[in-house]
Amino acid sequence: MRMLLGLLMAASLANAAKTLDMYFVDVEGGQATLIVTPNKESILVDAGWPGFNGRDADRIKVAAKAAGVKDIDYLILTHYHGDHAGGVTQLLQRLPVKTFVDHGPNGENSTNGKESFAAWEKAVTTGKRLTVKPGDKLPLKGVDVQIVSSNGEVLGTNAACPTNDYPADPTENSRSVGFLLTYGKFRTIDLGDLTSQKEMALVCPENRLGKVDLYLTSHHGTDTSNPQPVVHALAPRVAIMNNGAKKGGSAKVWNIVKSSPGLEDLWQLHFAIAGGKDANVADSFIANLSEVCEGQYIKVSAMNDGSFTVLNSRNKYSKSYAAKP
Repeated sequence: MRMLLGLLMAASLANAAKTLDMYFVDVEGGQATLIVTPNKESILVDAGWPGFNGRDADRIKVAAKAAGVKDIDYLILTHYHGDHAGGVTQLLQRLPVKTFVDHGPNGENSTNGKESFAAWEKAVTTGKRLTVKPGDKLPLKGVDVQIVSSNGEVLGTNAACPTNDYPADPTENSRSVGFLLTYGKFRTIDLGDLTSQKEMALVCPENRLGKVDLYLTSHHGTDTSNPQPVVHALAPRVAIMNNGAKKGGSAKVWNIVKSSPGLEDLWQLHFAIAGGKDANVADSFIANLSEVCEGQYIKVSAMNDGSFTVLNSRNKYSKSYAAKP
């Protein structure tokens, strides 16, 4: 009996010790986020820019190696812009992808959108393809990944607040695949480049997202996204700004995030040159301080009790956030 109880306790402790790991890869103002679930399933959100001798794909591979990932179970493409979709071809030369997740056909009549979509259409022939809509969930074990926006639609009634402050956006940004990930009591959200009108539709007239522990700023922290009512409705404990040195990291958004109720810390992938000293966090919270950098990442490891730790790979500085009662 004692042996059985010991085995059960050991199994319980082992399950409790499993973490959800997230690597926010620096792709110079694009996006690439590698997520490894407690059951070792992998999700990559976007693949960064094309060109640069495979720079972004190489940086993703470095994060994958650190995570012990040899292939990608799900590649979520938020939308067909070069800073998110452009690196897909080079990525496949380094890491195989099993399932490709998208919002459906390209909806933007631009060279950028057309070229990115053509590369994506070729890439998806190497695996399975899954086109998602709001309310869908990815078939993962141990975590809940719910799609909250896709192809211009959002979770719920899609009724935006009656205001002219947030104009309609005809670009691929407004079609971004966004998702809410839940692991036990830990919650995080990624809305891709979703712009303000669609973001507002998720929280107004009612907040259909709830509060989150970790918020990845939308659209690299640009001020056509991240409106104050949305950020403050999410009330994140920690936010990560996936900006580049000269892209995103808007001082306006920086201040919106910093003033969000309950925020404990903001971390940045890059020092935002335009923000200067007044709109950048302390150096220890920034993964890359100079414009010419080595592409350091930020890693988040979350427990199912809601506690989590953030690590800056540049200086190995880490900070832990306790579970909320």
